[in-house]
Amino acid sequence: MKTIALFLLATSSALWSAEVFEANQGREKELPGGKEADGIRGDFVLRNDKVEAVISHNGPNRRANMSTFYGADGASPGSLYDLTLRGASNDQLVAYCPGGHGPVSYVRILTDQPKGEAAIESVTTAASNGGIYKRNEYRVKDGQQGLIITTTWRNETDAVQKVPSKSDLTRFNSTGETVEGIYWADAINPAHKCGYALATLEVTGADKVSGDIQISPGASVSIRRFFAVGTSPAQAVGEALEAKGKNVSQVAGSLQSGGAPVTTATVHVPFTSKPVPAYPDEKGVYQFKMPTGKVELKVTDLGRADTVVEVHVGKAGAEAPETPLPAAARIRFEIADEGGVSFPCKAHFEPLDKDAPKLDLGPKERAHGCVDQYHSEKGQFIVQLPPGRYRVVVVRGPEYGHLAEEVTVQPNQESVFKGVLKRLVDTKGWISADFHNHSTPSGDNVCDTDGRLINIAAEHLEFAPTTEHNRLYDWEPVIESLGLSPFIKTVKGMELTGAGQHFNAFPFEPDPLLQDGGAPVWNDDPRVSALTLRRWQGEQDNRWIQFNHPNLTDMFVDRDRDDQVDGGFIGVGSMIDGMETQNGASTDILHDAPFKFSRAANSLATKVMLCREFMWRQLLNQGHRLVAVGVADAHTVYGNGVGCWRVYLPSSTDDPAAIDWAELSPKAKAGNMILTTGPFLEVATADGKIAGSDVSSPGGVELKVTVQCTDWQDINRVQVLVNGRLEPTLNFTRESHPQMFQDGVVKFDQTLQVPLKEDAHLIVVAMHETMTLKTGYGTSSYATMRPCAYNNPIYVDVDGGGFKANGDNLGFDPPTMGLTVDQAKALLEKRK
Repeated sequence: MKTIALFLLATSSALWSAEVFEANQGREKELPGGKEADGIRGDFVLRNDKVEAVISHNGPNRRANMSTFYGADGASPGSLYDLTLRGASNDQLVAYCPGGHGPVSYVRILTDQPKGEAAIESVTTAASNGGIYKRNEYRVKDGQQGLIITTTWRNETDAVQKVPSKSDLTRFNSTGETVEGIYWADAINPAHKCGYALATLEVTGADKVSGDIQISPGASVSIRRFFAVGTSPAQAVGEALEAKGKNVSQVAGSLQSGGAPVTTATVHVPFTSKPVPAYPDEKGVYQFKMPTGKVELKVTDLGRADTVVEVHVGKAGAEAPETPLPAAARIRFEIADEGGVSFPCKAHFEPLDKDAPKLDLGPKERAHGCVDQYHSEKGQFIVQLPPGRYRVVVVRGPEYGHLAEEVTVQPNQESVFKGVLKRLVDTKGWISADFHNHSTPSGDNVCDTDGRLINIAAEHLEFAPTTEHNRLYDWEPVIESLGLSPFIKTVKGMELTGAGQHFNAFPFEPDPLLQDGGAPVWNDDPRVSALTLRRWQGEQDNRWIQFNHPNLTDMFVDRDRDDQVDGGFIGVGSMIDGMETQNGASTDILHDAPFKFSRAANSLATKVMLCREFMWRQLLNQGHRLVAVGVADAHTVYGNGVGCWRVYLPSSTDDPAAIDWAELSPKAKAGNMILTTGPFLEVATADGKIAGSDVSSPGGVELKVTVQCTDWQDINRVQVLVNGRLEPTLNFTRESHPQMFQDGVVKFDQTLQVPLKEDAHLIVVAMHETMTLKTGYGTSSYATMRPCAYNNPIYVDVDGGGFKANGDNLGFDPPTMGLTVDQAKALLEKRK
């Protein structure tokens, strides 16, 4: 049986041949997969014995994702969305639009093609395109490892026309131009081992096609290209050279170390003075085609000395000798909890040797090696490093302690970093959550989805809804494939995004074969968007809708953005369940004005920035009972990853796998949430009422305030806000009240008397005014943040007539959209 299976695998490519079909009527399952796969029902699959591709159909709003081409004119029917080796399910292409993207008249299969060929055409008629006929033909031929793409423009007017010819190719970080003007691109994550190459084969009707081209009446211009795909950019370049008719031969070799294949190395192929990368497969074998002659291949791998392989490429090809590589300098990690169980964590590395180069473990969009960090889904992992001395820190979010050691990594040797991460902070009865994060399906980033989820698990977030931009999506299958189901719970949802207010909403049920997974379309009136989300797929009691990074002036003060107070979008506050007061790296909850000033690096211009936290406090006083949420809004793993802000929610279970959003939803909507960059803050009245609760208490209340911190965080201030104002008698610092603070895990554990003469909402802020989070985040931008936590308000009714907001603007009229630097400074002077 095993022999038969191996035979079928080896001969499968011989059984495949050129074909094209519409992904419909049950054939949707044949759409190719991969990190950037975007095929849906109605698209066209074009494939031969070597490759398979997806050409987008002419459907409403057809686009690969939200931000391939952002905005109302961003649709791209008739474009190349996916391209991968046949059967590899490894698409790394977002989109290629020959001659640019835009509306088309039709996309259709071309019939009666030569044997061994298949083709599709996308046509924009002259009548619908200002007199310019445009046609893209996508063709495969058996034996070719790529597509032949022919773009034709024809001027059907009676005057010379200037026609834009620029193509759209997105999105890659590592690209270049090599021999014969061939353009190449590498996968965002080189570990995915996929590369592309684009070569011009022929131009007719013009000397060249670039920028705007002049076309005379009745004349045509055509360009024929070859779009190759391979297991590396070098392999794709070789295929493109062959398609151009150049004499190339196959080069193959293998990399071994200690009898085992080396899969992490890069083989630098000198097509020109600037090499193009090739990668070994799981057996250590690399392959590509190149012109004949003697070449030197440079082999590099993190933690190993460079090696040069001399190869003579003849007409019959070249079988490079098996190349032995030295053992890699590396650290083997063995991290577990106090019960000896492996769990997700992250390590970051600080080179200590003088003049040590900046560490580069890989792109910021992946988990397994991102800049100077490594995020792992389990406690056993290996990180290859250049030999030298390092300070190594291992962490797992703000409930756990940290491990730190100075490690000397010797050449060709393995060091072992073994330790137990102890859970120091007791959060029993609460779960940590982040309601807003992204990966590559969002389109405005290219972060690996598995990298995002490993990042979430390593930072010890237990509940993370799926919130990709403008796409109903589900992270659960990836969570399961990574073995992270015991650590993370998700629900299916989305971020509804446009030029104005964004919304997160969940739960929904995606249909991955529909445009945007079946998501609704954004509307510039946030009330319409909120109502659409509320009713989409039927109303549900547990549907959560929140403002993302809101411009509160736009929403509640100056709707038309004309510097005139108009009340904003009347009623919108009652249509949402929560809003982000914290998104990203700020900790400005105690800021004393509705704006602040900023100046970009290397700029002389000062700008006014609205302070969302202060404006939230103002709005609470106007009777807008807005539930505050803190999120990361992560788009990468390193830098803008998760962990900067999170919320804690009461939960009947401490087991992430058992989390039930139906149980959490009413608690979230009630505002039973704490926002934090790390400190675990608990605030309760004498009768046990917590954040978001209503309390009737003549004369004031007692607040039981407890703050716990892990061993890499601390607090030195606890401040109670009464109706948004910093009450001086309720400001406690280590300097002024040293007896109230402690040095263990529990930093503050006090009962505070809060006298009140009128109804008041109470917010407790616990923070450290100078400490940073460097131990937890290393060189990431989050390292500069301060430990900070605060609760959603507790609403106290003093007179028994029900809580009434006091209308206090905290010394400032809510700012309008046109506030200038001079006006803002004048307001500050006036307040003095």
